[in-house]
Amino acid sequence: MTARLEIVPSPDGGALLTPARLVGEPLFAEALRQAALHMAAMHDAAPRIVRYTASLRKWLLTQAILALHFEHLTDPSRPALTTAKLIDFIAANSVASKNTAAAHLAEMRNYRLLLDAEQGSNKRIRPLIVSDVAEGLIRQWFEGHLSSLDMLDQGTRLAQSQSQSALMHHALPRATRRLIADRAWCDPPESIAAFVLTESGSNILHDLMARLPSGVLPDHRIWVGPLKLGEITNRYIISRTHAQRVFARAGDLGLLGWESLGSRGPLWISRGLVDDYRFWQAVKFAALDDAFAWATVQAK
Repeated sequence: MTARLEIVPSPDGGALLTPARLVGEPLFAEALRQAALHMAAMHDAAPRIVRYTASLRKWLLTQAILALHFEHLTDPSRPALTTAKLIDFIAANSVASKNTAAAHLAEMRNYRLLLDAEQGSNKRIRPLIVSDVAEGLIRQWFEGHLSSLDMLDQGTRLAQSQSQSALMHHALPRATRRLIADRAWCDPPESIAAFVLTESGSNILHDLMARLPSGVLPDHRIWVGPLKLGEITNRYIISRTHAQRVFARAGDLGLLGWESLGSRGPLWISRGLVDDYRFWQAVKFAALDDAFAWATVQAK
């Protein structure tokens, strides 16, 4: 009950949601389920593009790229997005190795999620911009999260964002920088890391959480119905060997299991995994709430 009283001042004069307060909100579980369903639907619509955020490391790299792009867009005095600028940012924040950052950026360019900007007088610098396709997808992600936040307090964040597109350009970099600096997000507990540090592991984890029943959950095993590994491998375009490895690791940690041998029958998820997931996601939602409130002031 104490967590629900944890309130901090908002840049717009209101009260911000904190991770502890979010977890204590009665509607947060349903808001998370809706967000998980939204992210799964985004994957289904563009599976080969959404995979650029399907692990925590890729999520951090992609968000860093978007942050640098939007910071320059809203303030042209700030440096444009370049490979060198990204590598400097990644190195300074210990997100990934320089080689991993450069390879990720090159792959996004290959799929035309990043495009060459018009060059200025300095021919040695090759600035990049985010394509319309990439911006459209991140806007879907951003506004899906705003919709979930609105569920908690009958807010108008989504309507504001839809009427003022620049709000995302201001908010996303602030949220990204906060999350990259927050070890509670970047270094999740072992239960979360077992999924999100693997290829497409974030997709798998969101998928599992979207299957949770509504209402009060039991304290131990939570049954979510039948699940075959083939459903996971087909939906997220991963090998059966990889899926088996992810689920075996989760099983060894006591995070989930099937009723019958051979991954057959109904699947259960541990309450500990659910609680860890809710707090980890609350860190992200709190960062987005803060960033959006700040953006409404900046965009005036």
